[in-house]
Amino acid sequence: MSEVLDTFEIEWHGNTVVVIPAPSVESLQWDLVEQAADVVMEPLATQDVPMVVFDLTRVSYFGSVFLALLLRCHKFLKRRGGELVLCGVNELARDLLKITALDTIWAIYDTRQEAMQAVDS
Repeated sequence: MSEVLDTFEIEWHGNTVVVIPAPSVESLQWDLVEQAADVVMEPLATQDVPMVVFDLTRVSYFGSVFLALLLRCHKFLKRRGGELVLCGVNELARDLLKITALDTIWAIYDTRQEAMQAVDS
């Protein structure tokens, strides 16, 4: 569990949670996805309409394990009427999201400020 806790920084901004994955998220193992999802979603359980911004500024690449985590969080949030958005996504990651068509389900913003304004409105 310590490895998972070291992989994510979580900040509260009003009713919005900002999740900041460490660069080590690229090496997150399949068996830790469930724990990672629980760490990210636990603070959202009490929110009426949970809003989450994943700030990927520090992540240079991610693969299927991280995508599985994002999808798991997305499903949890949608069931509760919330939303997940991404920001700080580099070119390589944008290409991956486009190829997988996941850029059609998550709004992608250049900066955290833009993402925060979008979920607050």
